[in-house]
Amino acid sequence: MPDTLNNVLHISMNWHDWLQLFLHYMMLSLLSIGGAISTLPDMHRYLVIQQNWLTDAQFNASVSIAQAAPGPNVLFIALMGWNVGMNAGGMWTGLLGVFITMTGILLPSTTLTYVAASWGHANRELRSVRAFKLGMAPIVIGLLVATGWIMAASHDQASKDWPLWLMTVVCTIVVWRTRLHLLWLLAGGALLGWFGLI
Repeated sequence: MPDTLNNVLHISMNWHDWLQLFLHYMMLSLLSIGGAISTLPDMHRYLVIQQNWLTDAQFNASVSIAQAAPGPNVLFIALMGWNVGMNAGGMWTGLLGVFITMTGILLPSTTLTYVAASWGHANRELRSVRAFKLGMAPIVIGLLVATGWIMAASHDQASKDWPLWLMTVVCTIVVWRTRLHLLWLLAGGALLGWFGLI
């Protein structure tokens, strides 16, 4: 069991652990329908609950920081790898963690996407191809709902966190019923956080 001090883990990893991490991210890559963010619940289960390589705070910070930063959505994978590596020893293992997680998540899905897109484009008029595309929409939505649930469940003090839940409901309704740009909602959330209201 890792030693926890000030929300930082001190873990020991051998080559077998790094290989397991790489293979797990390769498997998640093939399940990441709707983007890597849709596999967040299983990443949480594996990294935080099963392996104890990250704390809940590190996990949530990796996602939050990467989503707030400009650039590709998949940057949170690099931050998770960085945090696992830093917990295991320092900067060089942090860079190793980034390399392992990013290669694991990108290699299979990129290869499969290229092959499938080429085939799908060549056969786009087939009934089975159209049915597959239509059938994937509910799966993506379900995976994104599960991701939101995992992120929200880390706040287990319902009486204290009611403003967060209220803001989540309000933002959901605004996104669903209006055409207001998401940046306005992000700015509003940032201001509420800045003033300590949430």
